[in-house]
Amino acid sequence: MAEIWDDMRIFLAVARSESLSGAGRILRMDPATVGRRIARLEQSLNAPLFAKSAQGYALTETGARLLRPAEAAEQAMQAASEAAAGVAGGLSGQIRIGAPDGCANFLLPQVCAAIADDNPDLEVQIVALPRVVNLSKREADMAIAVSPPTAGRLSVQKVTDYHLHLAASETYLAAHPPIRALADLRAHRMVGYISDMIFDKELDYLTDLGVSRHALASNSVAVQFHWLRQGAGLGIVHDFALPSAPGMVKVLPDAISLRRSFYLVRHADDRRLERMNRFAAALADGLRQETSRLEGLT
Repeated sequence: MAEIWDDMRIFLAVARSESLSGAGRILRMDPATVGRRIARLEQSLNAPLFAKSAQGYALTETGARLLRPAEAAEQAMQAASEAAAGVAGGLSGQIRIGAPDGCANFLLPQVCAAIADDNPDLEVQIVALPRVVNLSKREADMAIAVSPPTAGRLSVQKVTDYHLHLAASETYLAAHPPIRALADLRAHRMVGYISDMIFDKELDYLTDLGVSRHALASNSVAVQFHWLRQGAGLGIVHDFALPSAPGMVKVLPDAISLRRSFYLVRHADDRRLERMNRFAAALADGLRQETSRLEGLT
């Protein structure tokens, strides 16, 4: 049984990473060894599981049929491990969270640190990406999203609303023409996203304001935030980020006020795992409390 599961574990790593080297990194195994194990598995099944190309390893028809049973075996092994260890105590092991970098920079560090304080044997990893995290390839165990996904076998839970405003540093505002109406923005330098790298329509903040050109643009919220804090221009900022930059203030807050939402996205099958359920509950509760606390400071 252990040998069969080990084969499935290697098969899943190659299927998700689409390469032997990627699977090797996940498994901490030499890529050549991964290749030999896949070849042995294909020989035992008398069928190819992957088609190799310049783009990497793609599942064959047989491989695609094997994927769901392999994922079910993975879930069963995780559930068995939980049952053997017991779940009454603290959480342990590794859990990886994917999140857009605004949430990852300004909310998740303190939320996850608090969870780790209560669970000393837990290892929490935050993957901050300026794109949607691919859970099907196990880039993370769960993800925070700004739009609920509509495809895939996923569990989606709305966590909390959050707010954003146009903001700038006091030094920038003191050195540039006053802003009393939306029309005044035309005389100012705007900071925002690179338009063709906006990965979610909910992040296209400035288009609705009639701003089509960003003199300073980045696909990273953190980069945009540092520009604004240093007095480089005006841009849309999360309210929960403002307390970390005391010299930054809201501009036209009555005319420009945005509301968005965070969603917790998980593999549907993970809802059977008590460990993941407990962590997800602590994460969602922590995000709600921290968002409310930081927004209250503004």
